[in-house]
Amino acid sequence: MATDTPATDIVLYDIAFRQPFSASSSAPNPWKARYALNFKGIPYRTEWVDMLEIPDVRRRLEVPAARKHRDGSDYYTLPVLVDNTTGTKVGDSFDIAVYLSETYPDTGEAGDLFPVQSLDFACSSELAIFAPPLSERAEGVDKGVIRDYAHFNRNVDAVFSAHSALMGSGMQFDPARAPLIRAEFERRAGMRWEDMMVHAGPREKILASLCEALAPLAELFQRDHSGPFLLGRRASHADFIVGGWLRMQSVTLPDEEWAQVKSWHGGVFAKLHDALQKLSEGVIRASSNR
Repeated sequence: MATDTPATDIVLYDIAFRQPFSASSSAPNPWKARYALNFKGIPYRTEWVDMLEIPDVRRRLEVPAARKHRDGSDYYTLPVLVDNTTGTKVGDSFDIAVYLSETYPDTGEAGDLFPVQSLDFACSSELAIFAPPLSERAEGVDKGVIRDYAHFNRNVDAVFSAHSALMGSGMQFDPARAPLIRAEFERRAGMRWEDMMVHAGPREKILASLCEALAPLAELFQRDHSGPFLLGRRASHADFIVGGWLRMQSVTLPDEEWAQVKSWHGGVFAKLHDALQKLSEGVIRASSNR
């Protein structure tokens, strides 16, 4: 593992792709947590974890898998947040945001991560099957506002996950580790890496499908024209949920396709992505990639 400086009491475990890690980092869920930390202005350091070492790291930290594969086996992924101040370990991006909101309510000048707002975005039933399962905590939330955000998280994840084939070929693996990582993906999927890639022709159809599926979400961002966030100039964790996926697309999509995404629906997603750069620059400047 590689570590960002400086040392602090809070550690965010994120997936290491190729160096420099801060530039290639593209997994959406760690970015949701990173945006939340930076929004709250909470000092932390990053532990970059090789993708194949994630199960061992979570076991060493004694953080159980927050999700399951569809066959019922444990799905070990990141992020994990370790707060040495309170002795707390949290292994899911949504749970991390809730933990930060509850534990550090008065930290930062930007306000609450979960302000009350209408988040009435629902994906189609055809896409809903692609929603990754939430953590047990997120599945069981019964607080009105948090429940609304959890549902929003599930629906946004479903839409982007259903179209994730567009992003697979652009993940920037460490060249020395790429063959092993691809072999692991092949094992999980039960097919060759080449067969999982989407080429010209089908890609255009998937892009068109994604554009259509994101139209209702874009409408939410267009309610307040002061933008670029759902609440106009005031960011919330709902923006970070979408922003994590936009980060992945910005790194993994070919330039011409990313330009298309940014042009959709009046450019609302480009505006959101650009606005969130202020919540990512700090960690990028601090990154040492040892």
